[in-house]
Amino acid sequence: MKKKIDTIVGKAALLIIDVTKGSLLPPEKTPIPIFDAQTAVDNIGKVLETARQAGIPVIFFQELHRVDLIDFGRELEGVEDIHCLEGSEDVEFLDYLKPARGEYAIGKRRYSCFFSTDLNILLKGLKVETLLVTGFLTDVCVHYTCADAHQHDYYVRVLHDCVRGSSPEAHQASLNAIEYLQTASKTNSSEIIALLEQRVTV
Repeated sequence: MKKKIDTIVGKAALLIIDVTKGSLLPPEKTPIPIFDAQTAVDNIGKVLETARQAGIPVIFFQELHRVDLIDFGRELEGVEDIHCLEGSEDVEFLDYLKPARGEYAIGKRRYSCFFSTDLNILLKGLKVETLLVTGFLTDVCVHYTCADAHQHDYYVRVLHDCVRGSSPEAHQASLNAIEYLQTASKTNSSEIIALLEQRVTV
């Protein structure tokens, strides 16, 4: 029988992936609609507040592309149209959900938060072992970030009520794929808030 793994192993960091003003646009106004995004954003806000009280590192991410489209690569050969252009309001952090002093913000040109960024260097410097993953899209940036995190030997914990995908079906399929890699990856905001609150009171 496999040994049960704790939800949070060692030091944790909260990842907030691509939660920007464009995330909450209605389907007719965005090339990448997200189902039920507001619910996830509300839950992320609650987790963020507790994470700050617990003093764990918080890392925000923005997918950013140059306006001349030079860095899209093969990205526009899928379903997605042009999106996340630098300088547009869409890529700005929400006024009520953005980095505070001492927190981190990383821009990325690709889906994975690890690909061609300094995330792994930052996590090693912070001595983080467990990643608390929130944000968008479950079936794209969240999924690929978790796969890379797994291959870098981090413990991955996806807060299921703090992520949303391009559809309920795609969302669930990616959660299943992540759980296949790490069976302890499934969690939610209530569980994580309770565990972080314990750290505040200890």
